[in-house]
Amino acid sequence: MKEFFDYELFDIGGYKLQLDTLISFIIFITVVVAVIVILKRLIYRSKKLNTAEKFSINKLSRYIIVLLAFIIGLRILGFDITVLLAGYAAVLLGLGFGLQHIFNDFISGIILLLDGSLKVDDIVEVNERIYRVEEINFRTTTVLGRDENYVILPNSELTGNRVVNWTYNQKSSRFQVDIGVDYATDVLELMEILKTVAKGNQRVLEKPEPFVRFENYGESSLDFAVYFYTFEIFRAENIKSEIRIEIFKALKAKGINIPFPQRVIRFKKDNEDKSL
Repeated sequence: MKEFFDYELFDIGGYKLQLDTLISFIIFITVVVAVIVILKRLIYRSKKLNTAEKFSINKLSRYIIVLLAFIIGLRILGFDITVLLAGYAAVLLGLGFGLQHIFNDFISGIILLLDGSLKVDDIVEVNERIYRVEEINFRTTTVLGRDENYVILPNSELTGNRVVNWTYNQKSSRFQVDIGVDYATDVLELMEILKTVAKGNQRVLEKPEPFVRFENYGESSLDFAVYFYTFEIFRAENIKSEIRIEIFKALKAKGINIPFPQRVIRFKKDNEDKSL
């Protein structure tokens, strides 16, 4: 039996791989995979953690296990890590310069998972675009835009640039709808109409309640804005559209006009030109 396990599979450049070593390596990899699967199930069964925290802990645990498994696996196969690093130091240095952006993305991914500033299901604004975080990966983060398209963002872009996290404090966010009306409009009546319309939308929160501001005296209109709060941040533009439609109906029913800019153009007659 010992001769069977000591059977030499191949010999390349002085490196010999025996059957018992290969079997040990396969068993080790099987155990590692089993540990990753079991650990994931245990993490996601926890009732004390939310979905984003479970995702982050699972990802970090997997990274650590895989890294340790890689090092131990090389030792099982008979490789000396110290000798490998020393022998290929120059190659690794050159490779490091070539892959510095990828390495930066990797470190940024670990930072995102550790500090908790960005989590799965968060609504973020990056480069003036709104996304929902779907998955934070080894090098990139997958986000979903309001146009229903998935975007793959390098993690370094999220840690190196200004990112607005609309759901960071787990509270509602405020939005506004602007409207301009005729100068003959009853201001107090209009403000009450706008507030009533906003409160009538089912996706607008009752507390804090919507409110209206008289923003400015425009060139051809009195400018107002109705402000409302909602938890549905990712679909806020749809709520705005619904409120605009109801405002239009309410103003039309009350006979309140929405003005548009007008310009008066005067044409000179021939006899006027000659008199000048």
